[in-house]
Amino acid sequence: MRTDPPRARQAARPAAARPAGARPADAQRLAGLLEPALTALGLDLEAVKITAAGRRRLLRVTIDADGGISLDDIEKASRALSAALDQAGAMGEAPYTLEVSSPGTDRPLTEPRHWRRAAGRLVTVAVSQPDGAPPARVHGRIAAADAAGVTIDADGGARRFSYGDLGPGRIEIEFGRLDEGPGDGADEGTDEEEPDGY
Repeated sequence: MRTDPPRARQAARPAAARPAGARPADAQRLAGLLEPALTALGLDLEAVKITAAGRRRLLRVTIDADGGISLDDIEKASRALSAALDQAGAMGEAPYTLEVSSPGTDRPLTEPRHWRRAAGRLVTVAVSQPDGAPPARVHGRIAAADAAGVTIDADGGARRFSYGDLGPGRIEIEFGRLDEGPGDGADEGTDEEEPDGY
């Protein structure tokens, strides 16, 4: 069962000198600045959010990649993003804190890469109907996802959906391992414990 990596690394950044003519930071402009630095590391930029935190600002950057995000990925991304921000003077003169994290399970599945990376997970999604009726809710496990759409095991069979028919998918939290059936979880005759992801 997939375990989510540690969520974030924070680094307090002093105010950088702002180049002449630099504008105050906004999330959309920062995304355009930060995305190339992450792409060079083989990472995807998922979200950028700026919030006030007392006299400082908090810059939250969410990243992801095929296979998930490791602590090493967080560290490399933090250094690369800090360098890009400082070089451009993008955060202006006020001090800020940079927080780099991986997406949690509450992140909606909206892009083909989100669905692909969630293969094997249990999801709920609203699916549009061809007759204009209200969307139907589908609950099942993602069997596969490719450039054209998603296959979900639901209602006793595999159902194929194009991305255009799917609303944002929501991953369902499951307790217990997917490969354990009744009676499979006990290691009889041994004292070993399965790793729990921590």
